[in-house]
Parts: sequence; structure tokens; C-alpha cells
Amino acid sequence: MTPAPMTPAPMTPAYDPVKRATDLVLGGLLLLLFAPVILCVASLIALRLGRPVLFRQQRPGRYGRPFTLVKFRTMRSGAGSDRERLTRLGRVLRSTSLDELPTLWNVLRGQMSLVGPRPLLMAYLDRYTPEQHRRHEVRPGITGLAQVRGRNALSWEQKFAADLEYVDNRGLALDVLVLAATVRILFARKGISASGHATMPEYEGREVAL
Repeated sequence: MTPAPMTPAPMTPAYDPVKRATDLVLGGLLLLLFAPVILCVASLIALRLGRPVLFRQQRPGRYGRPFTLVKFRTMRSGAGSDRERLTRLGRVLRSTSLDELPTLWNVLRGQMSLVGPRPLLMAYLDRYTPEQHRRHEVRPGITGLAQVRGRNALSWEQKFAADLEYVDNRGLALDVLVLAATVRILFARKGISASGHATMPEYEGREVAL
């Protein structure tokens, strides 16, 4: 059942600086806390897949400005579909979201936030409707409303609707709710990929009503 849209909440002038300070403090603490896990995962990837250990790709940030996203590598190099190249270790990393840990570096650099619409592919920028483009009014996030409502089990239309709902209602209270829900769903390991895909099918730019 699709949640009812929220009523747009008024923005407070303090929200952006407080959110940024929260990203810095909480992001830094998480990096320190998970440092042993990061080193262990990096070592496993180096042993199983070789180098590079990190996956780097240009993604659109706030206002669509590109930045280099960093994640742990989960696929073999070479030809084939993403589903074919995804390794057993990669599936474990994705199901537990451990592949996202290096992305905390993007948060500390100010390219991303802990909460916000997920950064998609640069190629999608020309495929969005004007309304869908509004998802770039905020920094992209490691987690967001779309992730806690079903992740990749959602359709593109549902994902974009959730992203725009976040943009219109963003605030510290909503961020706390999303972070708390994220911790809860990490243990459920649901919605990791769409049926027949490593993550999601390509977004082809369909016109949708949001």
C-alpha cells in the first residue's frame, strides 16, 4: 500500500546548517566505528576480486553537479550484465549495505548527506521530467524515503514520488525518522534488487504523473 503524501512542511532557516553539522558529526563517528569493518571488507575484496577495491563513478549531486561516488566493489570486471558479474561476496555486501560504507567519505566532503534522494546515473539527467529534476534541490543521501519504503522493490514512479515527498517535507524530524527506519530495515534485507536485476532496470525516461 502506497503511503499517503505528506503536507509540505515549512522550512526553517537553521535546517541546512544543522543538517550539515549532523552529517559531519554522525558521519565521522560512523567512519570511526566501522573502521575495522571497512579494513576487513577491503581486504576480502582485494583477495577475492583483486584491485581496485573501490568502485568509483560520476553521479549527480545537488543541483545536478557531478561528483565521484565511492563504494566497495561488488562485481567482476569484464563483459556481461550486472547480474552476471555480481559476485557472491558482492551479494552479501549489498544485502547488508556494507558496500555503502566508503560513501560516508562523500558525506564528510559535503557531496552527499546521510539522508536524501539516492544519487542515480548522470545519463538520467536528460530523461527526467521537470518535476523529477526537483530531487536535485537537496544533496543526495545514503538513505532516504524510497529506501525505507521498499528500496529497489519499488517502481521508478514510486521512487521518484518518495524523493519529491522528501524534498517538500525535509526537516530534522523526518531525517531522524528515516535514519531510525533504515537501521530497522537493514536487518530485514528486503528490496535489495528488482526481479531479474542486480539492482534496478535502467530508467528510460518515461513520462509519469507525480
